[in-house]
Amino acid sequence: MENRKRTEKISFFGILVALLSIPLYMILKTYGADQNVSHEANYVGKETCIECHLNEYNDWVGSDHDKAMDHANDSTVLGDFNNKTVKYNGMTHKLYKRDNRFFALTDGEDGSLQEFEIKYVFGHYPLQQYLVEFEGGRLQTLALTWNSKDSVWYHMATAVYKDEIIEHDNWLHWTNQAQNWNGMCADCHSTNLVKGYDPKTDTYHTTWSEIDVSCEACHGPASKHLEWANKAEYARETDNNFGLVVKTSGIDNKEYVDLCVRCHSRRGTLSDFHHSADLYNHNIPQLPTGEDYFIDGQILDEDYVYGSFTQSKMYMRDVKCNDCHNVHSTKRLFDDNRLCTQCHRADDYDTYNHHFHKSKGEAGKAVIADDGVKFEVGEGTRCINCHMPARFYMGPDYRNDHSFRIPRPDLTEKLGTPNACNQCHADKSTKWAIDYVNKWHGISRPAQYGTVFKEAQTGSQEGFDGLVNIYNDEVYPEIVRATAIYLLGTHYQTKSKKILFDALNSFNGHIRYNAIHNLLMDDEQSFKKVLEMLKDPSKAIRIDCATKLSTISKDQIPQKYHQQLKIAEKEYLETLEFNADFPYGKFNLANFYYNKKQVDKAEEFYKKAIEQDDLLHPVKINLAILYNEKGEYNKAEILLKDYLKNVPEDGATTFTYALFLSERKRYDESMKYLLKAAKLSPDNPRIFYNVAMMYDFRNDKQQAVSYLQSAININPEDPNYYIALLNLHTKYQQTRQAKSLAKKILNKFPDINDRANLEAILNQ
Repeated sequence: MENRKRTEKISFFGILVALLSIPLYMILKTYGADQNVSHEANYVGKETCIECHLNEYNDWVGSDHDKAMDHANDSTVLGDFNNKTVKYNGMTHKLYKRDNRFFALTDGEDGSLQEFEIKYVFGHYPLQQYLVEFEGGRLQTLALTWNSKDSVWYHMATAVYKDEIIEHDNWLHWTNQAQNWNGMCADCHSTNLVKGYDPKTDTYHTTWSEIDVSCEACHGPASKHLEWANKAEYARETDNNFGLVVKTSGIDNKEYVDLCVRCHSRRGTLSDFHHSADLYNHNIPQLPTGEDYFIDGQILDEDYVYGSFTQSKMYMRDVKCNDCHNVHSTKRLFDDNRLCTQCHRADDYDTYNHHFHKSKGEAGKAVIADDGVKFEVGEGTRCINCHMPARFYMGPDYRNDHSFRIPRPDLTEKLGTPNACNQCHADKSTKWAIDYVNKWHGISRPAQYGTVFKEAQTGSQEGFDGLVNIYNDEVYPEIVRATAIYLLGTHYQTKSKKILFDALNSFNGHIRYNAIHNLLMDDEQSFKKVLEMLKDPSKAIRIDCATKLSTISKDQIPQKYHQQLKIAEKEYLETLEFNADFPYGKFNLANFYYNKKQVDKAEEFYKKAIEQDDLLHPVKINLAILYNEKGEYNKAEILLKDYLKNVPEDGATTFTYALFLSERKRYDESMKYLLKAAKLSPDNPRIFYNVAMMYDFRNDKQQAVSYLQSAININPEDPNYYIALLNLHTKYQQTRQAKSLAKKILNKFPDINDRANLEAILNQ
């Protein structure tokens, strides 16, 4: 966004322009129709693969991919629908069969108990979910869930939202967008999935070629492969990857892992999947920034493996998914330590002198881990229990951390992050674990990037230096170096400019994307860099450039970039529309239309976003801005007050409301909110400046001078606050103070434009 230093005025419009330049956060009644997504090859179905690939097909049958989704019938439904009940939120929910169809009696969109027919099953182990069809092509994921591991029903909210009751008007309720199959789940559970969302009608026409994750989900549409296979052997091309769209053999581990990333990663999505070799043409993977991960990169929320695995030494040493997994059956190659001793010497690592745990059959007691899992004697010898500790998700889904790390209780002490020792021995202290690790392995420990990431959150010079070192050191995994770039852009925007410029030249998409995404476009050089990146080969980067340039007038864009910008803006709009089924997507689409001066469309999508999720409070601020510009002041004030009622500690918006009141000439009310904003945001000099101007308006010179001095103390590098204070001294005929300040300004800012006037004050 564009940011220019200028003398502040008590102006509602002036303070709110910046709020509209919100970056794109990528932050996703016909089913089953075939779709041709490639101009060169068509989807032909798994049956065409069996003749030549019977072994792979047999491995696939019954796999998690095979059972990713199916029609609900007696052979696919695992849950007990024999008039079972589940109690939640004071209601008794029921599950039953009638006429060989499956039904649930549960709370609907209005909160009352209603009957819903189950049309599809979703997954199979360790849990199975059920899909219900609604108007507008929506499929919603029922909250009543079957734990197929323990053969019991449970309500998903009790497992995922333990600290709150999910009512029908909550965005997280099973009938609302957070549990919508079309946008949240579909693209990873079916083959050739086309979401088919229409933002104009807010409806779906979602299609697939196969209901589950079949051969062509990974290998791409195979019609050209069939043509290749049907040729005589001498006539087959040898340089066309057997006619397949996707290359799965003879590739390095990065290319191999990237084949899986579109589903096995926590991510934002740009479009329907088109088997692009560049994952940033379709996805924006979540980095291990300490939001969905612990600060040291361990799994916290669901990360779907990619974000943890790409941090690992295994990944850095060319290990691929298929080194540990049969990719067709999705099972591990071995269920014991042979999985690891394929590479690691068993006589070094599968021994007591390495793991220091009792073997199966030795005397001892089982331990109960911090998540309630019971580990019997002997399980401490398993590599995965120390190097891949697991967490529960969605209730019974016990997933291992794929970052393959050494247990570090010392980091638990420093960072508050978990460690495998204390996760398993939950009754023991962190010091107990540290003492044993020191006894076994000595006291020295390698540096871990989590300590730098933690320090960077303070904004210290030490944190800055640490991030720069991580970025510059190619020993670190690329996703970790990209996280360093992200944190530099987040916590050191001005100081990190040159580093971000350098990162824009990286061959790695993680680094390049996070450099452009976190680059503050507040000077000519940054503006030029954004223009240059419009030609980047990655769609996500071109879109991010279009986002940054969306508030810039076309006449400020050099002619040579117009065509590239036009293409990027088209991609940007397509991505916004693709994601507009979500409230944040509608919000971003509204911002796009606002910046294009299409105010009516902007208003429409702001209102739709609020209607879909009334708790998405930032939308209310932008809609208030829009109403203020239209002169609909009552509507603007209602929205601002509603926002502050729900987010009372937001100093910036409190300031915004104060300026709005000042514009309405309600000065006493404005002063009340200005003073409150100053308390809530003591580091914002603009607020203190405006408080000073209000006191000046009231002829309270002592308070006016005091608050302007505070603004200077907060930001001593902005000459505007010094000039404002000088004007007050001059106005109040405080000659001695005026001369002293004029001299200080001339010394501190020798190139200041008002130099002649300042010298005149000195010579009075």
